[in-house]
Amino acid sequence: MAKMTMCKIEIIALLQRRKALLEYIQSKEIMEFSDCTDPRLVKINTAASVSNFEKNMGIAQQAREILEDYAPEKRSLLASFNGRRVLLDGEFDALLENRNEYMKVCYDLITESKSIAENRASIARLKAMQDSLEIWLDLDISMAFKGTSHTRCFIGVLPGERTVEDILTEIANINPQLDMLHTEIISSFKQQSCVAVLCHKSIEQEVYEALRQMGFVQPSDAAGQKPSDRYQEYANDISRLEEEIEKSIERIKSFAQYRRQIEFMVDYFILRRDKYEALNKVGNSKNTFLITGYIPEKFAQKYVSEIEEKFNAAVSISYPEPDEDVPVLLENNAFASPMEGITEMYAMPDKQDVDPSGVMAFFYYFFFGIMLSDAGYGLVMTIGTALALKKLNLEAKMRKTLKMFFYCGISTVFWGAMFGSWFGDIVNIIYTQFLGKPAPNLAIWFEPITDPMKFLLAAFAFGIVHLFAGVAVNFYKLWKEGKKLDAVLDTVPTYLLVLGAAPLAAQVLVPIPPAITEVGKYMALSGLVLVILTGGRNSKNIFARLGAGAYGLYNIATGYISDILSYSRLLALGLATGSIASVINLMGSMPQNPFVKGILLTVVFVVGHTLNMAINLLGAYVHTNRLQFVEFFSKFYEGGGIPIKILGVNTKYIKFREEN
Repeated sequence: MAKMTMCKIEIIALLQRRKALLEYIQSKEIMEFSDCTDPRLVKINTAASVSNFEKNMGIAQQAREILEDYAPEKRSLLASFNGRRVLLDGEFDALLENRNEYMKVCYDLITESKSIAENRASIARLKAMQDSLEIWLDLDISMAFKGTSHTRCFIGVLPGERTVEDILTEIANINPQLDMLHTEIISSFKQQSCVAVLCHKSIEQEVYEALRQMGFVQPSDAAGQKPSDRYQEYANDISRLEEEIEKSIERIKSFAQYRRQIEFMVDYFILRRDKYEALNKVGNSKNTFLITGYIPEKFAQKYVSEIEEKFNAAVSISYPEPDEDVPVLLENNAFASPMEGITEMYAMPDKQDVDPSGVMAFFYYFFFGIMLSDAGYGLVMTIGTALALKKLNLEAKMRKTLKMFFYCGISTVFWGAMFGSWFGDIVNIIYTQFLGKPAPNLAIWFEPITDPMKFLLAAFAFGIVHLFAGVAVNFYKLWKEGKKLDAVLDTVPTYLLVLGAAPLAAQVLVPIPPAITEVGKYMALSGLVLVILTGGRNSKNIFARLGAGAYGLYNIATGYISDILSYSRLLALGLATGSIASVINLMGSMPQNPFVKGILLTVVFVVGHTLNMAINLLGAYVHTNRLQFVEFFSKFYEGGGIPIKILGVNTKYIKFREEN
């Protein structure tokens, strides 16, 4: 359990060294900057520069995404786990010299992408216009045709499906005098009919009025061409736009050679943005500048000497005041460091908290193994994560995550062997159905499926140990703060009460020796009395003190009952993994023919166990986290610490290494 001790640092140097010093601090990733509060110094407003860097970073990132869409990089599944590529200082300088060229490439990519988007929008619009013309393709005159010197033509749409006879009959019903007209159906559907009505010019108004009463509507986009000609024009335009799109895509693909340079530009602007955000906190005078911030104590002396020598700077180190909020950085050994991410997921420890990562690590791996509880799955996890840790270029966070699953895999192998589960009961099936021999008993301890009550009681016992570990950490915190009486009175009565009540409750499920239950009664009674008498010790009124003690007893009783019952999830998930694995094996071994059975079992084994392992890995991860966050942390952990924000190389694609 370790929170790194933080020191306050102040650096004063000549103004002409500011740029070099900021870049040095950023490259070493050693400190967090804090705002300079000295009223005699001036701070530079870098908001405009930061905004400009973010804009350029967004342009470069957009260009990379365009390349990824149209010319995706071929990478193996394992390569996707690799971290950022390493860039030497000399390579950085060489790339930096050509940054204007690379930004021009980014703008060209965005221009081509915009052109593609605009052309695709135009194609969609043209296709919609084509669709609207399809019902008029049989019309061999322009939709804008109005007639000749002696005739009038009405082209439009009537509601509903109609025939020529229907139209003529309806017109006659409206106005029996209208007989000098000709009607054609261009197309007819259930919803509408496209028609052309030709009449003598002398009855133009009467025919239009009759058609209007029938619901006639003229097209709004009538043009001076035949619909088939317009349709073909649209088709030609679509072909031309599609050719332009293909050309733009080819031009985009031709920029694939600049992928690494574009990624460099993204990271370059990230570095510049972060540096200028830090520069905004620096105090400046006419000839000097002042940097203030926090640095881990273990790094302070080494880098202070380097800064003083390289930059001719004056550096002072001091310790924060006891009540001062300082940023938090965790440091643990190889076994516990994977838990730092779990702790950060919940909340960083505040100044009164201990880092829970160390004490949590053992229980986390322990419970994860019980929940997954199949030695075969554990072997796959252990071997897979070990190979990845050895062979792949992993980022620090990914390396910690894989280490966590490596230790969880070892725990899973242990518990799977204890319960006799190796890919379910596959060993038993091979012995009985392929070798014709009796199935061996592989369980070192017991088989949970045949004795679930034993598993449940074990889960409750492990849960009590887990909770008591949390209470013990709280004892350590209070003792360290000088509250020694509180440490004893908040811990010992709880231990007595829970340990005494445990065998009394367990005898409901299984027989418990009378001697143990007798001792349990006295322990529980002692704990009960102590809780009532000491739970309200801060109150001066005796009745208020007893009332607070009784309320504390109620909280302990209800809280610990619900907490301990939560550990029944160890039974639920442990049984689920083994049961589903056995069902998968049963499905694969159903055929009678040994050859067919072997083939089917192989296929079902690979597919079924892969899915079962994936699902139960997720379940074990979620529920193990829950046991830490809800049951364990509630006994001692407050959280609320501020994670340190070190000025560093927070790049996405590259990391740096000095050439020497």
